Amino acid sequence: MALIKSISGIRGTIGGVVNENLTPVNAVKFAAAYGMWLKSENSNQSLTVIIGRDARISGEMISNLVSNTLTGLGINVVDIGLSTTPTVEVAVTLDKVDGGIIITASHNPKQWNALKLLNHKGEFLNAEAGEKILKIAEDENFLFAEVDDLGKYEKKDGYIEKHIDEVLKLALVDVEAIKKANFKVVVDAVNSTGGIAIPSLLEKLGVECVKLYCEPNGHFPHNPEPLKEHLTDISELVVAEKADFGIVVDPDVDRLAIICEDGSMFGEEYTLVACADYVLGKTKGDTVSNLSSSRALRDITLKHGGKYQASAVGEVNVVELMKTTNAIIGGEGNGGIIYPASHYGRDSLVGTALFLSHLANEKVSCKTLRKSYPDYYMSKSKIELTPEINVDKVLEKIAQKFENEKPNCVDGIKIDFEEEWVHLRKSNTEPIIRIYTESKSQKSADELAEKFILFIKNLL
Repeated sequence: MALIKSISGIRGTIGGVVNENLTPVNAVKFAAAYGMWLKSENSNQSLTVIIGRDARISGEMISNLVSNTLTGLGINVVDIGLSTTPTVEVAVTLDKVDGGIIITASHNPKQWNALKLLNHKGEFLNAEAGEKILKIAEDENFLFAEVDDLGKYEKKDGYIEKHIDEVLKLALVDVEAIKKANFKVVVDAVNSTGGIAIPSLLEKLGVECVKLYCEPNGHFPHNPEPLKEHLTDISELVVAEKADFGIVVDPDVDRLAIICEDGSMFGEEYTLVACADYVLGKTKGDTVSNLSSSRALRDITLKHGGKYQASAVGEVNVVELMKTTNAIIGGEGNGGIIYPASHYGRDSLVGTALFLSHLANEKVSCKTLRKSYPDYYMSKSKIELTPEINVDKVLEKIAQKFENEKPNCVDGIKIDFEEEWVHLRKSNTEPIIRIYTESKSQKSADELAEKFILFIKNLL
């Protein structure tokens, strides 16, 4: 059982002991801290927060606790119920409210839940805001409203449909081409809210949808992280149904994975690559992903005459660099598409619409499209250190050793070699160095990781 507090929110397992798990007490405390921060940032008397949740079994309970805490602080709450992370982000901007909270633990198993916190732009809070909220929660210096000043609570429906309508308005979403293509697609929504959103989007695009695990009941039929080893059922169904491809989303619908028509993985890293290829082919511009994402995005960006840059890991860091560089598309290699023409947040609905547009315009199969992109292979490993070891010093020595390669030290150390790279990051909670590598073959990616594990051990 666990409780993880960070600048991006609070996440934990349901039940158990207070301050060791995500109990009702912890949910109230953190919601109160967010509400107090929101009031400190705003001079206006009347504040409104939109709350939505994925289909987790604990979602309604946590949502009620959070809603009642905010109204107890004098903040109005609009509860949009079963929703997606990007839908809440879009709702905050559409309704011009002061903030948002998504009750979801993203790709974590059903025992987990979390509070994802948004600002008035519908974007995740930056590090400074996150630190302030953690401090308020720690001090428990809450000031609740008197009876005449309690906030108002109301439920509103229809926001997923509003979100879909916003997606369909995007200039590069080629609705007519998609309809003419007569696609047949299998959808695995891991029995969460993607089972509402993705089939509804496909229906409006004229796509035949075969549903797999699309009942939003919170009983995940497999590990909800959309990785190859968890997706055998949809891979088999795509082939059996003779579908054009398959779509997989995580419980809060901000990560998108594609299955090719033969049941093979398109590759989570390549969802962003394909969408960027389409967008850059229509609109000249630059791209951003994080340091641990595939080099394939850089290759595609350069092919289209754009400039690619890498940010520190974390959606808020990607968004910040995208704004600084005016990037027209970006995201993370975990299947997270960020398209500023829509909003600054990972969005599987936007990603689905762009991918369908690309496939319809290219008039090729999903497998053929994947083969058109450069092949890269990743390895992810870690080395555990004893607590007394200074991890920062170890990373400094590695940077010095490879100074001729001009290592990027924005977030740990990333060393780019001619045909491969390695990214070393320390854990914020454990004496661990995480090692990410990418190369032209799985064997060479694994070997590069082993090389750096050995190198680190020799430094100790």
